[in-house]
Amino acid sequence: MMNTTKLTLSADKNLVLAAKRIAEAQGTSVSSMFMRFIQAMQTTQPTDSSPLGPITRQAAGMIRIPPGVSDRKLIEEALREKYS
Repeated sequence: MMNTTKLTLSADKNLVLAAKRIAEAQGTSVSSMFMRFIQAMQTTQPTDSSPLGPITRQAAGMIRIPPGVSDRKLIEEALREKYS
């Protein structure tokens, strides 16, 4: 079992209710969702120190690039499809 530490967070009441509904629908707890969110954010952080814009920060972690495929290759394919 993982060693855990209690953490108290404050959030808007509607956000808390939404988190509880989502957790229940997924058969998990808000704590587990939070842990997975933080773990995902750790793996999606940029390797350089350049600041990300707000839209990029919001989108970070929404998709996973398949192993062995570069983001540049995906962009090239999308542009080729759009303009072909």
